[in-house]
Parts: sequence; C-alpha cells; structure tokens
Amino acid sequence: MNGWLAAACALLLAGFLPALLGVCTGPLRRRVLAQNLATVLAALVMLLLAQGYQRPSYTDMALVLAVLGPVGTLVYERLLSDELRAARPRPRVTRAMTVLGVAPVPLVVIPVCAAATWGRTTLKLLFIGGLLVAGSTLCTRALTSPPGGEG
Repeated sequence: MNGWLAAACALLLAGFLPALLGVCTGPLRRRVLAQNLATVLAALVMLLLAQGYQRPSYTDMALVLAVLGPVGTLVYERLLSDELRAARPRPRVTRAMTVLGVAPVPLVVIPVCAAATWGRTTLKLLFIGGLLVAGSTLCTRALTSPPGGEG
C-alpha cells in the first residue's frame, strides 16, 4: 500500500462514511446535501486511486462523477422542491456545507497534479477540480437558498 491508497482509505473513512450516514438519516435537505458531498468525495477518491494504482481510466471516472454528480443533485432539488421549501436553512448550515463541499478538492487535486506527468494530464486534473468546486458550490447554493429566490 502506498501513500495515495492510504489517503484514499482515509478519505473514505473520514469523509465518505459520514456523508453516507447523512444520506441515510436526517431531514430531507441534509440528505440531498450529503448526497452532493458524497459525490464530490467519491470523485476525489477516484483521483487518489488513479494515482495510487497508476490507472488513468480511474481519472475518467472522476470526470464522469464531476459532471453527473451536480446534475443528479439538481434533479433531486427540482423533483423535491415542494418538500425542500418547507424548512428554511440556517445561514451557518449554508456556509458549513459550502466549505465541506469545496475544501477537500484542492487538498487532493493539487498533490495529484504535482505527482502526475505535466501536460494534458495536469490540465485534465485541474479541469476535474474546477468542475467539482463549481458543481458543489452551485448545488449547495441551490439547496440552501431561501424559497422564492430571495437573498
């Protein structure tokens, strides 16, 4: 086991398992936010596994998750909009979920970029990181914005 695989295991235990617990329990808004966070963490684990096993195809899986994860979250937000409108989110929860969804991305993407070969691979990793940050921020804002678009 190398350091990349150890980091992937640590991210699974410290991040992905609590996110899955959030998906399974609690109010609806927290479940959908936890689903978004689980998607981001799964993509980051795929990047770490790609580096640990030297398998570039795992990077493609992370790209697919970075594209389709926010789309799935926004579909849930649209389908469950009536139930989500019932409870207003607290501002602290909004900030915390935004930070939780974005903070791990540079902590994983930057070291993987540094270890990868320079060129197209680095650009692909940076693109995946940008998609993860943008998608997580967009979904968190959509799920935590006040009803009716105020604010």
